[in-house]
Amino acid sequence: MADAAEIGLVLYPGVQMAAVLGMTDLFNSATELAGEKGRAGPTLVVSHWRLEDGAPVRIDASGAIDRASRPCVLVLPPALGDPIRREDAAPFAAWLRECHAAGIQLASICAGAFLLGETGLLTGRTITTNWVIAETFEMRFPDVHVDTDRLLNDDGDIFTAGGVMAWVDLGLKLIDRFLGPTIMLEIARQFVIDPPGREQRYYSTFSPRLLHGDAAILKVQHWLQASEAKEIGLDGLAAQAGLEARTFLRRFRKATGLTTTDYCQRLRVAKAQEMLQFTTRSVESVAVDVGYVDPGAFRKVFARIVGLTPGEYRKRFRS
Repeated sequence: MADAAEIGLVLYPGVQMAAVLGMTDLFNSATELAGEKGRAGPTLVVSHWRLEDGAPVRIDASGAIDRASRPCVLVLPPALGDPIRREDAAPFAAWLRECHAAGIQLASICAGAFLLGETGLLTGRTITTNWVIAETFEMRFPDVHVDTDRLLNDDGDIFTAGGVMAWVDLGLKLIDRFLGPTIMLEIARQFVIDPPGREQRYYSTFSPRLLHGDAAILKVQHWLQASEAKEIGLDGLAAQAGLEARTFLRRFRKATGLTTTDYCQRLRVAKAQEMLQFTTRSVESVAVDVGYVDPGAFRKVFARIVGLTPGEYRKRFRS
């Protein structure tokens, strides 16, 4: 099929088959809709790939396709359980590097980023993954910057998507790219899902780095958590750590990836998210309770970190 754009889904150890099958249905539905509307241009063919005796094999395809052809995109779906081990990833990584060098776009979702990281192609890049596994990812791949606020990151040649269900967002992004925005929006309506534009930070809560190995900084982190970041003066924080102020600031930033101010703001906002979701207290009351005298300042900080105003957040997530 000369006018087919093939999207390959990679079946690696631990892959979440629910996501594989969900993406397959999403892409097939988009192709069927494009045909019904008489849209000119390429159709989408979805294929599944695995390694057999170290060689890549296309084991399934949704339409007729030249078996010697290559996919336009290879997607690494999310995984269940622990991230893929280096020794299990190695043969896949070698194949994925070859594919990338041949011009095939690569994409990962959630823990699929661990397999993509093993290719070495992410070095020096900014990617996204699930915030729950971000610290583990950063420890394994220290030369990759992780931005968990983003649901999708598009570098052109490499896509990364955040949480387990971000396959929906990546799928819509690829439908938009190959079949156009009209088909993408109609499929989003049919599947009752938000079109691209939402951000992962709407859903995440602050998950601080705790595995950095700096005991003095960890002590301060525990104290801030217990005190809900109510006392955040530099002298008091440095005293808790038993360090000189300048040394404390340097080590805190290195260990946590954040300044003390940003760290404390994120702790306070996380507490506010919980209160907005599970209580009926006013935004002004919540602001005071988490340590802000000025509700206006609280609203600005909340919107910067979460991407929604406190009122929008409550409307979207109230229990």
